Amino acid sequence: MKKILVTGAFGQIGSELVTKLCDLYGTENVIATDIKEVEHSGPFEQLDVTDGKRLFEIAKKYKVDTIMHLAALLSATAEKMPQKAWDINMGGLVNALEVAKELDLQFFTPSSIGAFGPATPKDNTPQDTIQRPTTMYGVNKVSGELLCDYYYHRFGVDTRGVRFPGLISYVAPPGGGTTDYAVEIYYEAIKNKAYTSYIAERTYMDMMYMPDALEAIVQLMEADPSKLKHRNAFNISAISAAPEDFAKSIQTYMPEFQLDYDVDPARQQIADSWPNKIDSTAATEEWGFKATYDLDKMTKDMLEKIAAKQKK
Repeated sequence: MKKILVTGAFGQIGSELVTKLCDLYGTENVIATDIKEVEHSGPFEQLDVTDGKRLFEIAKKYKVDTIMHLAALLSATAEKMPQKAWDINMGGLVNALEVAKELDLQFFTPSSIGAFGPATPKDNTPQDTIQRPTTMYGVNKVSGELLCDYYYHRFGVDTRGVRFPGLISYVAPPGGGTTDYAVEIYYEAIKNKAYTSYIAERTYMDMMYMPDALEAIVQLMEADPSKLKHRNAFNISAISAAPEDFAKSIQTYMPEFQLDYDVDPARQQIADSWPNKIDSTAATEEWGFKATYDLDKMTKDMLEKIAAKQKK
């Protein structure tokens, strides 16, 4: 990667990924795009990813060699607006893949544990297993995984991707995902020393701290392509946890913290269809993936960073 175009650059992942890419490759070599106009120190272009012509023009204008396609509606939001989710999540992906094909670009887009469904093995979910999701977001992600594989095998596009678990960050606000409670709980701990979870007790899901997620993207994109047997949709994870595990970890640093529950049936149904814990062996063997943050290390950093942020 030498010159990178990022779509959805100021969403949940992009907000921090753009900064990391600028640090690694130089601000002038990272072209940030988003549907909303945003102040940015480096090159920025306003872009609706459903406009394939505009996407092509931007990629050609800046002579990029890589597209990181992040623009998407997340799980809970997608379930409320399924047609819009299909138009953005799949229409935008096809457009980005077409640009990568026409200009011979390297390509990254994230998949998700949402690509799994109720029939998927819940524990140590294999890299290659049944995927029959019951949400529009999940259908989008499975379709996207297959589409990226197709563009690699049919057209030789250097496509790469991971299945992200729930991502936890103190930088970007929650963006309509089912795992957003795992971000909200830290903010409420600092603000109110209490949190009401919309996800039920003993509901385990995979999670990851954002620094590990960003490092995984860069590591995969820089990996030797000859070693990538899967290329797209690598399982990666760091933490398998339920709401009470987050509460217990927070109580290590804030003993007065209290957790209670008011379960949202819609988001709980989505959570129940996802794995408890996925197997990341393929990512470790093929490109050296390894997470550095466990739950308690992440909790300490989240509480410190949010407390400092609130004081500003």
